[in-house]
Amino acid sequence: MNAEEIQSRASASRPIDPPVALTIAGSDSSAGAGIQADLKTFSAFGVYGLTAVTCVVAETPGKVSTIAGVDPSIVEEQVAILLSSFPVAAIKTGLLYSSEIITAIMRALERVAANIPLIVDPVMIATSEDRLLKEDAVELYKTRLFPRASLVTPNLAEAGVLLNRQITNRDQMEDAVIALSEEFKTSVLLKGGHLTGDEAIDLLRHDGQTRSFSAPFVKGVKTHGTGCAYSAAIAAGLAVGFPLEQAIERAKDFVTAAIRNHFAWGEIQALNHSSH
Repeated sequence: MNAEEIQSRASASRPIDPPVALTIAGSDSSAGAGIQADLKTFSAFGVYGLTAVTCVVAETPGKVSTIAGVDPSIVEEQVAILLSSFPVAAIKTGLLYSSEIITAIMRALERVAANIPLIVDPVMIATSEDRLLKEDAVELYKTRLFPRASLVTPNLAEAGVLLNRQITNRDQMEDAVIALSEEFKTSVLLKGGHLTGDEAIDLLRHDGQTRSFSAPFVKGVKTHGTGCAYSAAIAAGLAVGFPLEQAIERAKDFVTAAIRNHFAWGEIQALNHSSH
């Protein structure tokens, strides 16, 4: 069901049953990233968003002040009660903060969400280059979360951490996306937005094939939360019923428009999630 169909049903004065997606991520006080960005993105695609909060982050674009994790048992209960109560059609994860929280999430997912598509945005490093994920959690990403994922969406810095190598050009991106997909036995979308050039190019490794997705690079914009919006848009597309590659195409267009039509208050800039 797309947004137009949902609006049509609303105008007919009957109950609405939109697709449902769940985000498991941190809360961003500036509302440009994390669960706030995910909810805005879900809404833009006509998807009802659920949230399981993993941590609370005090931040603004360009600065992370402090992070506090939510008790893992509460995170697990959030996930479990939502999955048992709603017809969740897609799940995405963002900042998971600690190994204890990842373990709690995986317990809940393994009990009741074995067949639901899972998009993993392996949030480790903020746009400001602040470290967000505890060191001991990286190994659990590799051994527990990635093998369960339908798609993993690292940026270049995160892929560099996972592979213990630098990725600075297109050839290295192509090698890296293959290496990640083969190591973790899942589909991988490697985001190349931090490379220089006129095009923002992402590479998908899926079913043994590599495909590129590109859009004009929007210069002079310094927002945060693009990875959150991108992965949430892909999850929304899957929840609506699009195949993976079409969901990525739509998500790429969405993020490009959100950057191009960004908001600004002096030096502070933020994505415009309602611009597509």
